[in-house]
Amino acid sequence: MSRVHITNGLVITAADELRADVLIEDQTVVALAATGSAAASGWQADTVIDATGRYVIPGGVDAHTHMELPFGGTQASDTFETGTRAAAWGGTTTIVDFAVQPMGGSLRAGLDAWHAKAEGNCAIDYAFHTIVSDVNDAVLKEMDQLTDSGEATSFKLFMAYPGVFYSDDGQILRAMQRAAQSGSLIMMHAENGIAIDVLVAQALAAGRTDPLHHGEVRRELLEAEATHRAIKLAQVAGSPLYVVHVSAASAAAELAAARDQGLPVFGETCPQYLFLSVDNLAEPDFAGAKYVCSTPLRPREHQAELWKRLRTDDLQVVSTDHCPFCFVGQKELGRDDFSKIPNGLPGVENRMDLLHQAVVDGRISRRRWIEIACAAPARMFGLYPRKGTIAPGADADVVIYDPGAEQTISAATHHMNVDYSAYEGQRIRGAVRTVLSRGTVVLDDGRWLGRAGHGRFLRRGTCQYL
Repeated sequence: MSRVHITNGLVITAADELRADVLIEDQTVVALAATGSAAASGWQADTVIDATGRYVIPGGVDAHTHMELPFGGTQASDTFETGTRAAAWGGTTTIVDFAVQPMGGSLRAGLDAWHAKAEGNCAIDYAFHTIVSDVNDAVLKEMDQLTDSGEATSFKLFMAYPGVFYSDDGQILRAMQRAAQSGSLIMMHAENGIAIDVLVAQALAAGRTDPLHHGEVRRELLEAEATHRAIKLAQVAGSPLYVVHVSAASAAAELAAARDQGLPVFGETCPQYLFLSVDNLAEPDFAGAKYVCSTPLRPREHQAELWKRLRTDDLQVVSTDHCPFCFVGQKELGRDDFSKIPNGLPGVENRMDLLHQAVVDGRISRRRWIEIACAAPARMFGLYPRKGTIAPGADADVVIYDPGAEQTISAATHHMNVDYSAYEGQRIRGAVRTVLSRGTVVLDDGRWLGRAGHGRFLRRGTCQYL
């Protein structure tokens, strides 16, 4: 049995901030005690980590990633090995990725394919949602089976991408009705894909082919309309609803109005919508292609509204939707047609630092930082308190964070397998110093000590907010 004693740090969870020492035995947190107390002073440990002047926080939980996702004739550039290593460098110790049901196939086939990609390759712990691309009677039964087993208790549907992932309202309603019975959670990509495809065709016919037009055709009103429709379908079904990557102020307002009615409706936003804007899509010489994602970046004035919704808990989670494609050879596929630019941004390594900068800037509190990045995603997807907090019995996923360090985000120094950074040159205060995954130090003071295969697959409970 190995023991690790973390001393002299400020322990921050979603609920508390306290000067406390943390004792870890093997893979589990077993005790907290006030720093300098007789209890802490009496601990015997193999390793002592001095966290003087630093925060001791739970490892981040990124509940929305796409490693190795096939899309638009190419594939996301991060593998499960490179992507989970980069996540750990950024203080994230758990990801929930998306297994894709093959059209005409089963949910089981999709999960088997994603297990094969991930098993033995992950540096941190991981779990899976399932993308449902073909709703039918057999798939609805599979949803029950996967929920009961804990292998996948959340299912994503798309109102966008006709011909690829799209589900019509009837299919969505049937899936929601099943989720209402089983206790699983429906996740929704809320954009009116049918209308968007009309606008895309019209823009291209008029010669508007640059990346900027990606944001113009995927209009805010079409995100708000789809969000409203998803909420009403969930209300008819009696189902909870989690709307992914909310980018528009009007869509966030739809969620807030539903929550004010007491509906079990939840929302996620991403760092790109909080720190980037449509101005990035307008960067010259096709550089705007780096920022093509869906939902798209919005005008800068939307940022203040999203931050407000995070503070008032109308948005509960910040995940990354990490889906990287290299600029050279991948984003360039759409050089003459914005609709062929692979949709996705890198960010799994940057999320914890960017959100700490929001603490520095006074946008959120330290505890809210931990809530939206660690505890809330763990609760939302049935992993709490095993993940998302520092407490006796929790997995020893712990980050020693230096709040006074300064760094500049850059592709030259990041560890994601992508040739650009969406946040290139951004100055950040705060940096990860040490990362423990289930009690094992995988990163320490700039030295990578982890390994592919350390990460374990996590079976999950259902949403703990219900």
